[in-house]
Amino acid sequence: MSYDGEHESKFMRKAKENPFVPVGMAGFFAIVGWRLYKMKSRGETKMSVHLIHMRVMAQGFVVGAMTLGVIYSMYNDYIVKPREAQKALEQKALDQIHK
Repeated sequence: MSYDGEHESKFMRKAKENPFVPVGMAGFFAIVGWRLYKMKSRGETKMSVHLIHMRVMAQGFVVGAMTLGVIYSMYNDYIVKPREAQKALEQKALDQIHK
């Protein structure tokens, strides 16, 4: 496998494990790009204020994506997996009874 292919598959594997990381990155770059585009029509707003607003929006999006990712991970670890384990135990018990 080529050097680039290894990194691409590693990125895709990590993205599947944590789907909110690429969402956070995409949102960050979209907000920064949009605010940089809007910079030419900022009117009377000072440059520093405009840049601070851009930073706060981008960071807010990333923090929101991270929060959703943590909630998603906790849901999978504490709700979905225990249900699956309980169902597997029940199925195993039923299989033993029928033998």
